Amino acid sequence: MKTALLWLSLLPLYSCASIDVCNEELLENVDFQGTDIAELQSPDVDHCQHLCTQHPACLFFTFFGSLGTTDDRAFKCYLKSTPSGKPTSQTPLNGATSGFSLKAFSCKPNLEPCLSQVYQNVDFGGADYRFLFTNDNEDCQRVCTLDPACQFFTFLEGDFRTQDVRFRCHLKYSWNIPRIPNIERKTGVTSGFSQNLFLNQDFKKGCQKTFFVNMDIPGNDLELVKAASVEHCQVMCSAHPQCTYFSFQSTGFNCNLKNNQQSLVTVAKEGTTSGLPARFCQLADDWLTTRYEGIDFFGSDIGFEPMDNVQQCQTKCTASPFCQFYTYADASFPDPIARRRCYLKRVVTLPAPPSVTKLTGAVSGFSGRNCGTIVF
Repeated sequence: MKTALLWLSLLPLYSCASIDVCNEELLENVDFQGTDIAELQSPDVDHCQHLCTQHPACLFFTFFGSLGTTDDRAFKCYLKSTPSGKPTSQTPLNGATSGFSLKAFSCKPNLEPCLSQVYQNVDFGGADYRFLFTNDNEDCQRVCTLDPACQFFTFLEGDFRTQDVRFRCHLKYSWNIPRIPNIERKTGVTSGFSQNLFLNQDFKKGCQKTFFVNMDIPGNDLELVKAASVEHCQVMCSAHPQCTYFSFQSTGFNCNLKNNQQSLVTVAKEGTTSGLPARFCQLADDWLTTRYEGIDFFGSDIGFEPMDNVQQCQTKCTASPFCQFYTYADASFPDPIARRRCYLKRVVTLPAPPSVTKLTGAVSGFSGRNCGTIVF
């Protein structure tokens, strides 16, 4: 199976400074103090810079590497922004490395980079969905690369302190398709997706749509995400390796992913549609091609442009390498300032461990899917 991937309110719009110049310089032992907009875990400065590049508002960052065990800033990536697009402060600080987003087109940003580095004595904590035993960390990475759900891994070496888990390869998942932060009903708007997000899969057989209308599957909650439709919710469940079924509430656009491999019990509930994931078959693209009228994909704006109609907005989003989804405000939008604006949007889909810590005898890394150098 081969898969090609797929905070801010509409008004007032966050106004990012335009980025015209590519600045790839990394400043060692320098802190861009303050102006934080997000704090993420990251194993190295290159990964941190990719996170900044993918984030809709990040213009520069400061990364702290492997610091002392008492320093809670270790492996932290602080994403930052200012209206001017420039840091307000540059302070000397040992252990900090600062740099800039590569959003400028002159940087030729790679939004699906090869993350080939392997990190000795580092644990990518959490996000496990499967484990098995392998000969070494290279075998572990091969398994991760071949498993379409795996985004990163941690391997426990033969001299790991706990004997019964030595040689264990932990496969881990993070969302590699965009999650919309919020979805709201709103007059005068239409939202949709970049057509480049289609999950191209090498399956000839089409997936069956197994939906239980006005039925809920209570309990066993795995994760709550937003979805524009029940078909979109099914895509989210299908992408998550631990999702066994889902329930979609149309009133709040809540897609409840659930995990229970033992039983499936439905109960009647008006306005809720439940269903099963679709795997090892060709997913339909109706969720992707639909234009959702009266619905705002709320937040994550990377900018806006004046457009005559929603078709032009969708075309613009599809043509932009950064845009994943959009909202178009038409001539009936209540605020005249925002009328006929196409708001382009994106979120981070780079593999991002929820935790990065030192751990003797652990080796961590990412899938080699984008590298083309893994030998099988």
